[in-house]
Order: sequence, then C-alpha cells, then structure tokens
Amino acid sequence: MSFVPLVEPESASGPVKEQFDQINAAFGTVPAMFRAVANSPAALSSMWGSFGAFGGGTLGAAIGEQIAVAVANRNACSYCLSAHTALGQQAGVSRDALAAAQTGDSDDPRIAALLVFALKLVEERGQVTEADVRAVRDQGWSDEEIVETIGQVALNLFTNYINVALAVPVDFPTVPFRS
Repeated sequence: MSFVPLVEPESASGPVKEQFDQINAAFGTVPAMFRAVANSPAALSSMWGSFGAFGGGTLGAAIGEQIAVAVANRNACSYCLSAHTALGQQAGVSRDALAAAQTGDSDDPRIAALLVFALKLVEERGQVTEADVRAVRDQGWSDEEIVETIGQVALNLFTNYINVALAVPVDFPTVPFRS
C-alpha cells in the first residue's frame, strides 16, 4: 500500500487532469507512479515535462531505457526496473540487453561506457572526475549526449525516490534485481 493516496484520474482537475490525459494517451492508463506524484501538481509537471523533454533528446528511447534500468537496479527500485524493462522492450531493446544494462553491461562498448558513467554518477553522487567524462567521450559520446545522460540519471533518481520512499505499488510485470 502506498504511503500517499494515489490520485484517481476521474477526480483530477486542472493541470493534473491535463497531464493525466497526456499520460493516459501515452500509456493507455495512468500508472501508479504518476498517480502518487500527482499529490504535488508541481512535482507531476516537473516529472512529466522531463520525460517529454528527454523523449525528444539525442540519446533516444533505447539508450534512455537502458540507463533507467541501470539506475533503478542500483537504487533497488522495483517499480522503475519493471516499468523501464517493459518500456525498453517496447523501444526494441532485447530482454537480455536490458538485463545486462541493470549492472552497467552491454555487448556494445559505447553503450557499456555510458552505463558505467551513469552508475558512477549514482554511486559518487555526481562527483565524477575529468577522466570519467573523458572515458565516455573517448567512446564517441558528444558533450550533448553526456549532459543528457546526467539529466536522465537525475530524472531516474527522482522517480526511484518517489517510488521507493512512498512504497508505490508496481503495476508492470516485475523484474528481479541483479547484482
């Protein structure tokens, strides 16, 4: 049971209803995470707006979902791990590639470097070194993609914290954590 009420789409009004309508159009439902975060219309606007911004970013959905499962696995967020595994498969990422991404691995050395960087951001609370940034750049990632990766990690920390701190019930097929 969630530690906050899940806002019912039928009872939403104003900006929350508008965003719920957009979320419903994207997912075919309003997932529990958005219903929990809707207790703060400002937080919902921030979260949904960030998803929209990154949806038009340079990394693309497949890489964004791999970053999301890596961060979720590291933060033990079952909700986000399950949701982003499902979304990653919809984006064309194989189940095996998503499972590997949970621990920062990939058959593609470029993606592996980016996932290692994303996990280092989480582990070191952003305190990465010039060498860490250079390692990603040396794999061909642009400054735009590096900055976007940092933004994606921050968004995933936000969603992980919402779901873990508030015990939001998982409404996607559950995925086991990997170590």
